[in-house]
Amino acid sequence: MALYKYKEYLEHADQPEFDTLHNPGEICPHSGIYRCETCGDEIASNKDNPFPPQNHHQHAENLGPIQWKLIIISQQR
Repeated sequence: MALYKYKEYLEHADQPEFDTLHNPGEICPHSGIYRCETCGDEIASNKDNPFPPQNHHQHAENLGPIQWKLIIISQQR
């Protein structure tokens, strides 16, 4: 689970981007922190870069496929 110290730097957002699951190697649509829905590991990923390939992030096969879900989106102003 992602941690934070200063809540004033975070804002609640109910956007559909937070509901989409992404596979290894897909192009990342938004810079931010992503969580593997299967095992809970987290990564930082940059917009327009591919998510880590299957062999970068591994967990036991019996847990299910690797699927990345956006949990914190990075915004630039």
